[in-house]
Amino acid sequence: MFTGITGNVFILGLVSFFTDVSSEMIYPLLPLFLTGMLGAGPAFLGVIEGVAESTASLLKLFSGIASDRVRRRKRLVLMGYSLSALMRPLIGSAASPLAVLLIRTGDRVGKGIRTSPRDALIADSVDPSLRGKAYGFHRSMDHAGALVGPLLATFLLAFFVKDLRQLFWLAGIPGVVAILLIAWKVTETERTPEPKARLQLAMLPPGGLRRYLVILFLFTLGNSSDAFLLLKAGAVGTPSYRLPLLWAFFHLVKMLSNMPFGALSDRIGRRSVIVAGWCVYALSYLGFGVARSEWQIWLLFGVYGLFFGLTEGVEKAFLVDMAQPTQRGAAFGWYNFAIGAGALPASLIFGGIWQYEGNVAPFLFGASLAGVAALLLIMLVRPQKDIDDAV
Repeated sequence: MFTGITGNVFILGLVSFFTDVSSEMIYPLLPLFLTGMLGAGPAFLGVIEGVAESTASLLKLFSGIASDRVRRRKRLVLMGYSLSALMRPLIGSAASPLAVLLIRTGDRVGKGIRTSPRDALIADSVDPSLRGKAYGFHRSMDHAGALVGPLLATFLLAFFVKDLRQLFWLAGIPGVVAILLIAWKVTETERTPEPKARLQLAMLPPGGLRRYLVILFLFTLGNSSDAFLLLKAGAVGTPSYRLPLLWAFFHLVKMLSNMPFGALSDRIGRRSVIVAGWCVYALSYLGFGVARSEWQIWLLFGVYGLFFGLTEGVEKAFLVDMAQPTQRGAAFGWYNFAIGAGALPASLIFGGIWQYEGNVAPFLFGASLAGVAALLLIMLVRPQKDIDDAV
């Protein structure tokens, strides 16, 4: 089952586990904290999520390119995780929605610094025939942390902590564990730096990789923050104390599905698995749009979790398949930039439609863009196996 999971992949999986324990103790409660305690509305929630994620994605481009130019990707990884671990608990001191925006943006700056170098380091550390499985394992560990985080938050709120602010401060402890794991256990891989990496900032990668990134951007325009799904859950009557449990269930599905679907993509090809995932996304968003009861929300969160299992690790493995070995950091930088360039308008559009047209129309918009993106991926991007056979 764990064949091909090297030491670096395993440790980086643990790092993501503890990081997500920390962040997911906070995230499912953040919409309630913002709207209930600080007086923010759905539109400002969209601003916070969009600005934070877009900032992260812009930095992922720079850090990815920088990681191709240096011998030690680990330093960038450590720097990014350390910044996030220091910023995240400060939400416990926030007195206004603007303060949350600034703190969450700082947290995402750390994510922007670490993500592309970390993903490139995983690619450097694993056999090409097992990339899908390796990225699937990493994402599974990430979601395992996202499963434990809400459960731990629920336990603490039920028995020990009565104030959300206190809970947010306690969420800093697992982040410190992640930093120590990177510092002591992650090792560098033998590789030749790319001295011309700085030139790649001026242009998108060519050929099929460029088309893939443009289609990802289109898909992302309909893929708003998952915080809106929690708002939808509340709108149909899900009580606040069950929101962390719903979030934990969601991550359980993602954790269990990521590695099997990643391994499947190693056997049958990446593109077909990604297309299936985007179709599942469209169907789940259609369901969220018309959902009217709590049991429907639970069912839809389960289906939506399968979308992540089908796409998260597989999209990254597909990217590595098409990228030059000396430019993997830059490829991940552009991948994350394409997603982030769509994240801000996606959340702004979704929040605006919700506020002025109700909570059905934005889900229909997201489902439509996912369907269009799936068709374009089939039509315009050839699987890597077909390209290799033609050469």
